[in-house]
Amino acid sequence: MLAYIIKRILYMIPTLILISVVVFFIIQLPPGDWLTSYIARLEMGDEIVSAQRAEAMRVQYGLDQPKHVQFYRWVRGIVLNGDFGYSFEFNRPVSELIWERLLLTVVVTFTTLIFSWVVAFVIGLYSATHQYSLGDYIASIVGFIGLATPNFVLALVLMWVAFAYFGTSVTGLFSSEFVGEPWTTAKVVDMFKNMWIAIIVIGTAGTASLIRTLRANLLDELRKPYVVTAKSKGLSNVRVLLKYPLRIALIPFISTVGWMLPTLVSGSEVTAMVLGLPTTGPMLLGALRSQDMYLAGTFILLLSTLTVIGTLISDILLAVVDPRIRYE
Repeated sequence: MLAYIIKRILYMIPTLILISVVVFFIIQLPPGDWLTSYIARLEMGDEIVSAQRAEAMRVQYGLDQPKHVQFYRWVRGIVLNGDFGYSFEFNRPVSELIWERLLLTVVVTFTTLIFSWVVAFVIGLYSATHQYSLGDYIASIVGFIGLATPNFVLALVLMWVAFAYFGTSVTGLFSSEFVGEPWTTAKVVDMFKNMWIAIIVIGTAGTASLIRTLRANLLDELRKPYVVTAKSKGLSNVRVLLKYPLRIALIPFISTVGWMLPTLVSGSEVTAMVLGLPTTGPMLLGALRSQDMYLAGTFILLLSTLTVIGTLISDILLAVVDPRIRYE
């Protein structure tokens, strides 16, 4: 296993180099660049930009250089100085913009993942061990509704319910008196008070999917001969369930770790925009729309890196949970 892990880590280096190349050049495939979009917005506001000024701005931002030179400077800054470039849209270093919102994104998404896993584990386990009971039918109905309802629609419904029946707004992560204020214990408490609707909305679809998957896998394992044999030897149902079938049925949970790490950065973009969450998702969408190449490229490179790392972690955990998996 150790040799496999080392080999995979070495494979990650050329993979990430290739990803960085593809990311940088795909972002620049659409016609024009950030400066073109910026000048167009100025001219829509009746501000005329002369050719001399446009060229001066192009030189100022380094957009007059060939694409491969821009890419080389970007990668060199990342490797040597941890400098991810400069955001044209926000007129600030990319690293400052990302780390500002990354903490909130990680807190919201990680809490949502814990909520999803705990709820899905409990309901899925009950539903599989009480097949065709009233609780199983209720869990199935709720699961299908959760899968069929887009997150942003659920967000809009809950926002309306909160405002119409409780007279409160559930957008954002902070109350008005804490917005823009430094971090204090009161601000952290206020954040968790306002986070519940984001957790429910973002976690609904994932929770419903995991419930259905765990139920189906566990039912399949419980019908296999080794379970019948174990019960015939006098082992209790709980001991038989925990010994093997549940471990095998948990494989989908373990395999999703590979998706968890990039999700901690991207969050749920559309839902975050609807709820007004100050996370990284809306910023990523805005960077892609405005062709802010260094900001968008850094986001996508970070997501790709976390996906590669998360996949490796998933593979290792799968081998721990399921003794039949041997990579060597």
